[in-house]
Amino acid sequence: MAPRFLLFVALCVLPALVAATRPARNPFLVRGKVYCDTCNFGFETPKSTSIAGATVRIVCKDRKSNKVVYQREGKTNSEGNYQIQVDEDHQDQVCDAKVVRSPQLDCFKTSSGRDQARVILTENNGIASRERYANAMGFSKEGTVAGCSQLLSLYQDSEN
Repeated sequence: MAPRFLLFVALCVLPALVAATRPARNPFLVRGKVYCDTCNFGFETPKSTSIAGATVRIVCKDRKSNKVVYQREGKTNSEGNYQIQVDEDHQDQVCDAKVVRSPQLDCFKTSSGRDQARVILTENNGIASRERYANAMGFSKEGTVAGCSQLLSLYQDSEN
């Protein structure tokens, strides 16, 4: 009787315990875009261009200590889009996507306020999908391109 019981424990109970304690491998996929603000408006416009090869980093910090507990980098494709896979759930952490560097020599300064985007990386928030979309982030161009003043006039409200 004892050998059968031990065999039952070894074949059924131990694998179930191991599977229950191991985290499920169902990663999050963070997607976003990096652009060059060619008019220096501080936001993306029709004149903005995508940046291929820009480096983006996902950084998660502990809520209480503000200490970095996770980070992972990725690069944008030819259309300025990136995808970064995050394997763990970061429920008790604050996570941001951040632009790190631009390969464009005339568009390498980070746009203030557009250099990072908050990303919620937990499944305990009501979002069914494992895909997370970060707001577009950008760099500022040195100088401006032609047509920016006409574009600005389209954005301005006239109260007359």
